[in-house]
Amino acid sequence: MKPKNAFYAQSGGVTAVINASAAGVVETARKHKSRIGKVFAGRNGIIGALTEDLIDTSRESARSIAALKHTPGGAFGSCRYKLKPFDKDPTQYQRLIDVFRAHDIGYFFYNGGGDSADTCLKVSQLAGKLGYPLQAIHVPKTVDNDLPVTDNCPGFGSVAKYVAVSTREATLDVASMALTSTKVFILEVMGRHAGWIAAAGGMASSPELEQPILILFPEVAFDQAKFLSRVDAAVKTHGYCSVVVSEGVKGADGKFLSDQGLRDAFGHAQLGGVAPVVAGLVKNELDLKYHWAVADYMQRAARHIASKTDVAQSYAMGKAAVEFALKGHNSVMPTVQRVSNKPYKWKVGMAPLDKVANVEKMMPADFITADGFGITDRCRQYLAPLIQGEDYPPYRNGLPDYVRLKNVAVAKKLAASFKI
Repeated sequence: MKPKNAFYAQSGGVTAVINASAAGVVETARKHKSRIGKVFAGRNGIIGALTEDLIDTSRESARSIAALKHTPGGAFGSCRYKLKPFDKDPTQYQRLIDVFRAHDIGYFFYNGGGDSADTCLKVSQLAGKLGYPLQAIHVPKTVDNDLPVTDNCPGFGSVAKYVAVSTREATLDVASMALTSTKVFILEVMGRHAGWIAAAGGMASSPELEQPILILFPEVAFDQAKFLSRVDAAVKTHGYCSVVVSEGVKGADGKFLSDQGLRDAFGHAQLGGVAPVVAGLVKNELDLKYHWAVADYMQRAARHIASKTDVAQSYAMGKAAVEFALKGHNSVMPTVQRVSNKPYKWKVGMAPLDKVANVEKMMPADFITADGFGITDRCRQYLAPLIQGEDYPPYRNGLPDYVRLKNVAVAKKLAASFKI
């Protein structure tokens, strides 16, 4: 049989290592040319499929594809675009099938988080309903670490490492200035509803270098009086403290402290801006000098300090996705299965997409200390292997030497266009 082509796309917020998964997909597909023809990437995610804006990855050299393993961002462009239910807008799905049929695509690899898993599941189901043979495999990625079934999510380990390192370094800075200047440093991190990234800030303090660090988790309702009391006590005891706050922290009323009423393409609250809210409380109620920072894109783009474990797992997920498809699997996601903590060992597993899509994995209660402001030893044991190892990119003239692909477009075959 003539080999079918594959479609690969990146979705949602990108990470420092999502391109490693892309490399895993492309390099593995190239080893199976008798089964897989070309790998076409969607320019700007699923939008590239809808608009027939495809990228021919066969035009890229083996060296350039390999360089993706140490390049951050999304090499083919990403998007936040939610497919409507089939019964409300079947034209989107028919368009996808039309594009796939025109370009002889038999494999669909979608690299993203929970909403992307939902998209992948819908595409798989509708391909069957519309009678088009397509194997859809979701490639996991999310810095939030909130996908179920898998032990951890590619992208998270590197963000966790960045946050832990930045918190440790900034806290040492605050300690230096505390006598006559800043007493409290506040770092806002991503995470939405789950506190995994914020928890990584707790790793900055260790028996070898203990530091006064408070963490504000989305899983713990914010108690202003309790929080201020803890800050006050820390400053009186140590002279200073750092606070790592998740963007998704909520009050007792269930409202995000940083919710300004904005929504993204998936209907989620557009978060960000909780650090100045917390800083204002520290200033107004305790009259302490503070500084605050928002890690924002820096935490998910910091390939220069990526976790070696994370890079390896991200590549493995892309590789496994292709291998699963070649074995005939459909509507599944490769997962990371933890085998042991000491020594840390893991293997590739597999989960059905209907168990992954639209399900969020929160921090377990026993990962958070009883007072609600720290992480337990069990949490440390979970996090420690995920931030281990360095996998530095090559440097040129003092800067990371990242690759930018040619991203040559595939000639369009459909006469009709599609409006997003």
